[in-house]
Amino acid sequence: MPEMNQDHLSTDGTPKTRLHRLGPMGFVLAFGVVSMLADVVYEGARSITGPFLATLGASAVMVGFITGFGEAVALVLRLGTGPLADRTRKYWPLTIAGYALTVIAVPFMALTSSLWQASALVITERFGKAVRTPARDTMLSHAGAEMGRGKAFAIHEALDQSGALLGPLLVGLMVAVSGFQLGFGVLAIPGAAALVAVILLRRAAPDPARYDTHTVSEPAPAPGQVRVRVPLPARFWWYSAFTAVSMFGFSTFGVISYHLEVQNVMPSALIPVTYAVSMGAAALAALGSGALYDRIGLRGLLIALPLTAAVPFLSFSNTPVLVWVGAVVWGAALGIHESTLRAAVADLVPSATRGTGYGIFTAIYGIAWLAGSTIIGALYSTSLTGLIIFTIGTQLVALIAFIPLLKSVPAPTQGPAA
Repeated sequence: MPEMNQDHLSTDGTPKTRLHRLGPMGFVLAFGVVSMLADVVYEGARSITGPFLATLGASAVMVGFITGFGEAVALVLRLGTGPLADRTRKYWPLTIAGYALTVIAVPFMALTSSLWQASALVITERFGKAVRTPARDTMLSHAGAEMGRGKAFAIHEALDQSGALLGPLLVGLMVAVSGFQLGFGVLAIPGAAALVAVILLRRAAPDPARYDTHTVSEPAPAPGQVRVRVPLPARFWWYSAFTAVSMFGFSTFGVISYHLEVQNVMPSALIPVTYAVSMGAAALAALGSGALYDRIGLRGLLIALPLTAAVPFLSFSNTPVLVWVGAVVWGAALGIHESTLRAAVADLVPSATRGTGYGIFTAIYGIAWLAGSTIIGALYSTSLTGLIIFTIGTQLVALIAFIPLLKSVPAPTQGPAA
C-alpha cells in the first residue's frame, strides 16, 4: 500500500477525504441533533430541580444559590476549559467528556434522598457543560464562517431548544405517573443516545476547523514550544460587562419553579410543561435574533432587556395565565442570550484565542448570574416589590452600558452572497 502524502492529511493525521462527509450546514444540523438529545436530559432535569429541592427541604434562597452556583460552574470554569481547548486543540475529546458527565449525572438524581446529594449532582451536570461548551462552540464557529455565524448558532440553538421542549414534557408525564424519581430516571435513555450521536459525528467530521476558509488552522504547538498569546480587544471586555449586568437581573428557572411549587400556583406535573413552553419560545427567539444579528449586529440584542424586566411581573405572579405568559417571555430572553451572545463573541476575538474568549466571557456571565439569582432568591422571600425594582434597575444599567458598543463593535461575519 503506498504511503499517504502529508498533503492528504488533516491537522490530526486523519485522511482529508473523511472531512467531506458533512458540509458546514450538515455539521451544524448534526451537532444540533446531539445537543437536542442532551437537552432532553439536562433541561428535563432542570424543569423540576426547584420543586425537587423544595421536597428535600431547600428554601428559596438555597434554591437560588444552588441553581445559580450550578450555572456559575457551567460558565466560570470555562476560564480553564476555554484556554485548554485553545492550547491542546482537543476539541472532540473535551466535547465528548463533557456530554458524558452530564448524561450520567442526571439519571442518578433518581437515587438521591438528601439535599447535599442532589446539589452535588446538579453541580456535576453543570460541570459537564463547562467542559464541553468552549470546544463545541469553537467548532461551530468554524462551520459558521461561510454560512453566517448568527445563522449557524441560531440553527444549533433552535435544535438544541427542541430537546429542551421535549425533555420537560417527558419529565412532566413521568412525574404525573410516579413522581420525581421516575422523571429523572427515564432520562438515561436519551442520554445514551446523545453519547452515541456525538461519537458518530466525530467520525464524520474529525477536523471542523477546515470549514473556516477565512482562517488558517493552526497546528498544536510542539512539546516545549510556547504559543504567542493574542490579547483580547477592549470591545470584548466592554461587551462582557454589558452582558454581565443584563444577566445580573435574570432569574434562574429554579427560583421561578420553586415559587410555582410552594405557592401551589399549579400542580407539580404542570411545572415542567411551563418550562417546555419557555424552551419553545427560546428556540423561536434564537432563530429570530440570530437572523437579526446577521443583519444589524448587536443592536438586535436590545430586545432581551425589556423581556427580562417583565419577568418578575409575570413569572412570580399567583395567576396561572400570567405565569404562562411569563414562561414565554423568560424563554424568549434566554434564547437571545444563549444564541446571539455566543455568536457575537466569535466576531469580537481573534480566532487563535476564540476558546479563551468564550471561556472568559461565560465566566463573567456566570458569576453575574450566580450573584443575581442568589439576590433574587433572597428578595423573593422578603419583598416582591424589591425584586421588581432590582430587575428593572439592572436592565436600565445594561442599556446604558450598551451605548459605547454601538460604535466600537465590528459588523458580524456574514456568509457568502447568494
